[in-house]
Amino acid sequence: MYINVFSAKWAKDVADLIVPIQQIEFGVEITIQDQPDLQNIGAFYQTGKGGFWVARHNQQVIGTIALKDIGNDETALRKMFVHENYRGSNKGVAKALLETLLAHATTSKVRTVYLGTTEKYQAAHRFYEKNGFEHVQESALPASFPKMDVDSKFYKKHLK
Repeated sequence: MYINVFSAKWAKDVADLIVPIQQIEFGVEITIQDQPDLQNIGAFYQTGKGGFWVARHNQQVIGTIALKDIGNDETALRKMFVHENYRGSNKGVAKALLETLLAHATTSKVRTVYLGTTEKYQAAHRFYEKNGFEHVQESALPASFPKMDVDSKFYKKHLK
């Protein structure tokens, strides 16, 4: 497995990974056309202290993670998706993606990483909590946090 900084050559593969997970697993009626961030990843995520990374295995995109710069040395973790065949702590894909994002954030002098997720994804909650994220109320989020309609549970991690 390799973790790479996003390149436009992987744009279709990224969409082909993310959109079916959103539609089938999350039950969200959404298309690539509904997501301007996925239509222009470089301009949306790869600016300021942000970034976007892909995990690949045998040239297949198997995971993604993004960091959106929201100002004031704060960021939002977004677009964390792992193909179902590569999930689980024994595979290490999610952990490697998160470590890559956090290393970039630390180097970029980010103070806090926020994220939103849904109440029903208990495995995601355990993953974030195990990796040092603490639950916060929606009211504690910065005004610049890009909340998604499906977000109902929020986390933050302070970096040194």
